[in-house]
Amino acid sequence: MHITPVLNCATKRDAEEKFGVLKTFLKKNELVHIDVADGMFTFHKTWSDPEEWAALHSPFLFEVHLMVEHPEVWIAPWLAAGAKRFIIPVEAIDQDSFRAIAAQCNAAHVEFMLSSNPETPPEDLTPYLHETSRFQVLCVNPGLAGQKFLPLALLKVRWLKYALPRAIIEVDGGITPETARWAKNAGADILVSASYIFGSKDPKRAYEELKSV
Repeated sequence: MHITPVLNCATKRDAEEKFGVLKTFLKKNELVHIDVADGMFTFHKTWSDPEEWAALHSPFLFEVHLMVEHPEVWIAPWLAAGAKRFIIPVEAIDQDSFRAIAAQCNAAHVEFMLSSNPETPPEDLTPYLHETSRFQVLCVNPGLAGQKFLPLALLKVRWLKYALPRAIIEVDGGITPETARWAKNAGADILVSASYIFGSKDPKRAYEELKSV
């Protein structure tokens, strides 16, 4: 199982501390996941200025989860900051803005995923099944780390794998070894984790434990 650590940071100092933890076990140029929450699409707001993130000179590559209103306006600044993959909420776009985002990502040769909140019905993804093969399924409400995993969201993982067998699916939220196994059995290819890794007394061991699922 591929595990991507999540940086859900309130301040620059928080980000620096978590980078310090990651440097103890994550190899250079491996992928990390940056939560960008604007306090409007979500109740929670993160430290999320792309220029400030770029100034940290991370040794890692990163994907950016844009939990924001109008995600299309955030693509160019995060591309300039070095983003290698974008995760876009289906609830924040229509087909025109999706295609604008896809065009920017394709021109920059970076990947993009389409995410959906736990309560969003799978049918809302149907118009995009021929536009992308990469999806993220949230198993918690977008925003704060440390929320309880919602197992019903895994029905959407199964639905996506049935509707599009070649789909690459990332599962986000409430990941522990137990929920990681549930997600894997449902068809997940990638899991992202914040609290289980960074809340552990031994983050490296927690990371390796998730990878071994």
